[in-house]
This record gives sequence, structure tokens and C-alpha cells, in this order.
Amino acid sequence: MTAPAPTRRGRWIERWDPEDEAFWNATGERIARRNLWFSVLSEHIGFSVWTLWSVLVLFMGPEYGLTPADKFLLTSVVTLVGAVVRVPYTFAVAVFGGRNWTVVSASLLLAPTIAAFTVMEPGTSFSTFLLVGLLAGIGGGNFASSMTNINAFFPLRKKGWALGLNAGGGNIGVPVIQLVALAIIGAGGGPRVLLGIYIPLIVVAAVLAALFMDNLASVKNDTGAAKDAARDAHTWIMAVLYIGTFGSFIGYSFAFGQVLTIQFGRTPLQAAYLTFIGPLLGSLIRPVGGRLADRYGGARITLWNYVGMAAATAVLIGAGMRKSLPLFVSVFVVLFVLSGLGNGSTFKMIPGIFQAKALARGLEGEAAVAQGRRLSGAAMGLIGAVGALGGVGINLAFRQSFLSYGSGTGAFVAFLGFYAVCFVVTWAVYLRRPIGRVPATASASEEKTQLSYAEV
Repeated sequence: MTAPAPTRRGRWIERWDPEDEAFWNATGERIARRNLWFSVLSEHIGFSVWTLWSVLVLFMGPEYGLTPADKFLLTSVVTLVGAVVRVPYTFAVAVFGGRNWTVVSASLLLAPTIAAFTVMEPGTSFSTFLLVGLLAGIGGGNFASSMTNINAFFPLRKKGWALGLNAGGGNIGVPVIQLVALAIIGAGGGPRVLLGIYIPLIVVAAVLAALFMDNLASVKNDTGAAKDAARDAHTWIMAVLYIGTFGSFIGYSFAFGQVLTIQFGRTPLQAAYLTFIGPLLGSLIRPVGGRLADRYGGARITLWNYVGMAAATAVLIGAGMRKSLPLFVSVFVVLFVLSGLGNGSTFKMIPGIFQAKALARGLEGEAAVAQGRRLSGAAMGLIGAVGALGGVGINLAFRQSFLSYGSGTGAFVAFLGFYAVCFVVTWAVYLRRPIGRVPATASASEEKTQLSYAEV
């Protein structure tokens, strides 16, 4: 079975049914994988642009006249915009087509990069830096549109791996830009060299998306789905869990270098040697989190992942109080790895939850798949946006902690408490009633839903 030739201009595929194994094996998998790789490239550049200010602030010495609190506020603003734009970016895929919007969203990255290239020099006002930082936030939106697009290409049984790989490849843009910055700082170069490298890369990503990606005609905006997803309690429960995983990843990515320079007195070059390791490993392991969730259930992986994150945070508190840099950096890297693993497992849960709800309503076969895909696609945008707000909270918490206590210890205590809340929520909602222990008074649909939740 082959995919019908596009009937509209702009590489549109009119029929797409990845749950049909004959279709998937004949042509679907090849097309889906091609779109996945170029989606990863565009999202990768988007993450690099979104997090470039975590690197640029390391270049900004005393001659720029910015305090540590100013820098944390600047990175908080960038993170905030990246979180907010994820909502419209989610729905842009259905309005313009996945391929078309990837081209547009990649091209838009030129605006913040060129603007930063223009203003990056001593004497520029803090308000100007804030304005340019607002522009950089659009790089965070690429994740939402990319995940929504790729979610439609793959069958449910492959979503954990595909979404994990797509997100992990995007996340790895964080350590890559930090590594490039390290090389530039080490060579005595300035921030404009870094920005000059990325401008042509943005053009390359947009051109390749135009040449090799496809639009799916079956992906359509459904305001009813958005409303249904917003009204569903599981959307907001998963948003809280995603704050704990992705919010931690992006928040720590922005803040790690600043914590090292402020709390441990590292120079920008010394900090740059260390900051890329955690985001790199956290990005690489995200597909593993998705794969483990495919095999063992996302809820189980997420639950124990929060145990690990809480334990690592407790050790970080002790390392910070003892001013032990080797222990602090080592455990921070572990925390990055766990946040990446949890990113993969939590996002895998989303399509499984909504398909389980569809089955519990009595839908079967393609009807259940379509309903699950309809709601999970809408929910992903909201969950991704709220999850990214966790990065804002982390940077603001660090800012307040350094203002109040002169260290990041207060912030880590708050993070420890939040991870404990996430553990309880995961257990209470998705794992409290394991298979075989549903009360006899539960209805058949409730039983079916609960059993399915244990497997999501």
C-alpha cells in the first residue's frame, strides 16, 4: 500500500493512517522517519536560539553593568516567552501544515539572532537586552509545533520512541550552543562570533524543511479538542508533572552557569567547561525515557524518576552548604540526566491516557485511536507550555535565593518539596490502584480506565 500523491501544492499528504500496519510497513514508516529527522534539526536550532542567553550572560562581564539578579531576570523573561508561545505554535501546525510551519518557525529565528548580534556590546541598556531576550523566546515555541506534528506521523506503539527522539534531538541544542560558546570563549572570541555562526544554520534548517518535509491534510485544527483537553483534569495533572521534568531541564540549563559563577566563583570559561555536560546527557537520555515508558509504562518510570530527582536535590543542598564543587557538579549532572529521562516518560503518558479514556467511553479500533490522537495533540501544546513555565520558576527561585541568602540553597529546598508533590500525584492518580485491586463497586468503564492508566 502506498501513500497517495499530494493533491495540493506544498507537499500535502491527503491520506495518513499509521495504525494500519500494511500502510506503515509499505511507505508510512519511511515518510514518518524522514519528517522526524528534519523536524529534529529545526527544533534543535530553535532550542539553541531559545537558550542562547544562558550563554550570552556568561560573556557579559562587569563592563555591561548587570547584576546577578538582572541576569536571572533576563533569562526568566526569555523562558517565559518560550513557554507562552508554545500554545499558538501548537495550533499553527493545523492552520499552515507541519512542513509549512516548520519553514516559517525556523525562519523566524533569524529575528532574535540578528537582533542580539546588533545590540550585544557594553553600553546597551538593560531594557534593550530584555526586549531582545523577549524575541529569543520564540525559539521555545518550535518544540510545541514539532511535537504536535510528529505525534500525528507515528502510531501509538511508536510514539514514546519517536516523541522522545524528536524532543531529545531538540533539547540537545542546549549543550551544543554551550559547547560552541566554550570553543569561542577559549579562542578569545566574543558573543557576536557565536551569533554569526547560527545565522546561516537557521537558513539551512528552513531550506531543508522546505525541501524534505510533508504536510498532513488529516491534521486539522479542532477548537472543540482544545476546549475538551483544557477541561480534562489529566491535561493539568500532566502539566504539573511536566513542570517537574522539562521545567527542571530548561530552568537548570539557563541557570547552571550562573550558579557556578556566583556561588562558586568560577570564571565564565571555567563555568562553560562544566555547563554543557548535564544538558547533553539529559538530552541524549530523553529517547531512553520514552523507550522505557513504551516497555514498562510511563507512570512507573515517572514515579521512580521523581524519587531519584528528589534524592539528587537533597545531595545538592548538602554539597552547596559544604561548598563542595566536585560533588555539586557531579550531582547536578545526575539531576539533568533524570530530568531528561522523565521528559521522555511523561510525554509518552499523554497519548496513552487519552486513548485509555476513549476506550473507557466504549470507542474501539480507529475511532478510539482518532479520539486519543485528537485530544492528545491539543493537550501536548498546553502541557508543553505549562511545563516550560517551570523554567521561569526555577530562574526566579534562584534569583530570590541569591538575593535573600547569597546562595542557591533556598531554591533547592523549594525544588525538593515540589518533586515530592510530583511523586505523590503520580502515585495517587496513575498507580494507586494496581491491576487486580480495583474496588468491586467500580463500574466496568472505571475499571477499564484504571487498568489502562497503570500501563500508560
